[in-house]
This record gives sequence, structure tokens and C-alpha cells, in this order.
Amino acid sequence: MQFNFIDIIRKKRDGKKLTQPEIEYLIKEYTNGFIPDYQFSAFLMTVYFKGMDFNETTCLTTAMLFSGRSLDLSDIKKPKIDKHSTGGVGDKVSLILAPLVASCGVCVPMISGRSLGHTGGTLDKLESIPGFRTNLSMKEFKSQLKKIGLGIIGQTGDIAPADRKIYALRDVTATVESIPLISASIMSKKLAEDLDGLVLDVKFGNGAFMRNYKKAKELSHFLVQLGKRFGVKIIAVLTDMNNPLGEYIGNSLEVIETIECLKGKGSEDLMEITLTLGEMILKIAHIKGGRQMLIEKIKKRETVNKFRDMIKYQGGDCRIIEDYSMLPIASSRETYMSAKTGYIHSIDTFKLGMLATKLGAGRLQKEDRIDPSCGFRVLKKIGDLIKKDEPLIEIFSDNKNLVDEIFKEMPDVFLIKQKIKKKKILVREIIY
Repeated sequence: MQFNFIDIIRKKRDGKKLTQPEIEYLIKEYTNGFIPDYQFSAFLMTVYFKGMDFNETTCLTTAMLFSGRSLDLSDIKKPKIDKHSTGGVGDKVSLILAPLVASCGVCVPMISGRSLGHTGGTLDKLESIPGFRTNLSMKEFKSQLKKIGLGIIGQTGDIAPADRKIYALRDVTATVESIPLISASIMSKKLAEDLDGLVLDVKFGNGAFMRNYKKAKELSHFLVQLGKRFGVKIIAVLTDMNNPLGEYIGNSLEVIETIECLKGKGSEDLMEITLTLGEMILKIAHIKGGRQMLIEKIKKRETVNKFRDMIKYQGGDCRIIEDYSMLPIASSRETYMSAKTGYIHSIDTFKLGMLATKLGAGRLQKEDRIDPSCGFRVLKKIGDLIKKDEPLIEIFSDNKNLVDEIFKEMPDVFLIKQKIKKKKILVREIIY
């Protein structure tokens, strides 16, 4: 069936609902290059302002899913469950969680992304490991899943290609923060993984993609309902991102922190989020044992050994698990001291993420190169007491000029007051 694209834009502009054939036409024609970016940008903007109801979003998700091929993991008998995060600063949970639940008998086929803006990317972190490959073929990926039960790769050209193209356009047209567009983007990729279940880490706060808690909750409900429509069990966990997660921000540094967590030496906040998400994955998988089982797997080193297996199968150098000097880490370190005594009342986590990007740990444009050696170690969080001239944050970088610039901006990141401040509740709500 042939449609007039301008008529569809006008229809959505006027707040009317689009039909399934109209949405299928839009996605097919744009993916195949028959609708130019400037026209599709107009469509994205109409959706941003006028929205889409649940049925429209379901149709959009379906059209994006079937714009490419899907994995067939039917011959893998383990429960196939993935985790997706909406993104945060210092968020290396996927690197810890995947081997953790895989050691419990879950198959984790994880297709991840790269950093853009203030949030880090799972693939960039893994690629700081010498030799690690994230561009496995589907045949290689499936073989690895059968053998060790987990793999983390990048999105291939034939998995939901519509999403790859639309996501890039949303990023440059200020249409990212649209719940229907976010939902279709996440679910089209995840449904292509042939999953039995999905656990979502939906973050809110000043360091999150969704700053507003109510909007993050609305997105969570939307995603859970979409999962039910497609027959995939989804649990959404709403977590606070007003603090950076863990101690380290930066690619090699976060790999080191990941390994320390897998050895049982993780920071309290990072492990709380990881164990909560792990419990939800085991719940979907109908595997008994819960949090205690996860903790036991770490104590017995089964989890760090599973991470070792993944590194080996994806071409990386396993020796980094015992020898961190094999990772690219800046030799120069500068410590920023607190200018006064008091309690940390707030951290501008978004700004901290952008400063890490400025340092070279992230990218503003997709073609920007990453410096895996640089980053931050955050020594104090919201609610902590700090004394004057006590270390607040450590900066890893061999670029002295950049470090000097970042030092000048640090007073705007941490708000310190005399009054006691309560620590943040990390896990706000779980939505089934």
C-alpha cells in the first residue's frame, strides 16, 4: 500500500493516531533510504510533541524489529535474559551482572552500545582490554552463548537497522526524550535477541537520561506493558543517578572496578544495584537462591572466572584480571581537595560525566576517539562528611592542560554544606 509521507506527518501533527500500515510504510521507506532525513526529522518532532499511544508504539516497535533479522536462540535451553540500562555516570553494572547471572545458569545475550554525551558505553569499556572484540559475527556470538552462556557485542547492521538510523537522527534533532521513541528503540533491539526475559535499570536524577522520577516511572510502565504485548517478561527497576555509580568513571578504570567487584571487593552502592538486578533476573529465570546465591558465586570465584571466559572467547588478554598494569591507565594523577569542611549535599553528576568526556573518556560525536586511560575516582558521595583539604576526587590524565581546565570547574560539581545530609536511597521502586 502506498502512502503520501507528507499526509502522514500532517496527520500526526494534528494529533491523530497513525495506523499500522502507515507506520510500517514510514519505517520501511526511511530504512531503505526513500525518505530523506530532513522529512523524517519532521516526523520525529511531531511524535515528540504529540506523542503516540500504546497501540501506535507497539506498531512502531514491531516495524523497527522487522526492519532486519533476529537471532534464533531456540536451541539454547537455558533461560535467555538480558539487562538494559537507560544510562548513567560510572555505570559498569552490565560488566559485573552478565558474568554473575551466567554463573548461576542464565544465558545472557547482551547487545550493547557506545558512549555518547555524559554516559559511558559498555563496548568502549570492554575494548580497553587488549585484544577484546565486540564485533563478533552472529555465528560466533551464538557459538559463544552455547559454550559459556554469555557474550557482549555491539549492534550489527542487520539487527534492527531502522533503530540504528533513527537513533542517530534523534540524537541530532533534540527528539531523544520521547517515551514512545525511547520504548520502540529499546524494545526493537532487545526483542531481536530472542529473549525470554529482560530486566531494565531505569535511572532518574541529574546524571540520568530521564531526570524526572515521574517520567522515568512512566517509561518503566510503558516498557513493561510492551514486554507483555510481545510475550517477554520484563521487570523495571527505578534507580537513583544523582550520584555517580561506584568509585570510578572512565573505561580502563571501570574495567578494574568491575574485576574488583567480581572478586568480592565492590563498593556498596555499585553492588546494591547489581545484586538487585541480579535477583530480578533469577526471578524471571525461575532459579532459586536469590541474593545469597549471587554472593556465593562471587565468593567461590565462579563469577570472575566466567568473566575470564568471556574475555578469552572474545579475543582479549585474560592476564588483566590479575595484572591491571596491562590495561591503558594514565600515569599522571592529580587530586582535587575540598575547599571546606561539611557534608556533600549534591553532586552535579551530569557535569561530572561531561567533564569525563572532555577529559577523553567519552565522545560528543560518534566519530570522536576515546582515551581509555583517563577518568576520575570519586572519593566522596552525597551524605558523606568531608574535611577541608581532604581529597574529594582524583583525576587520571596525562594531559596537564585539560586537568588544569577541569580543576577550575570542580567547585561547581560538589555542593558542600554544614548541615547533615541523608544518603540517597538507590533502588526507589520495582515495576512488574
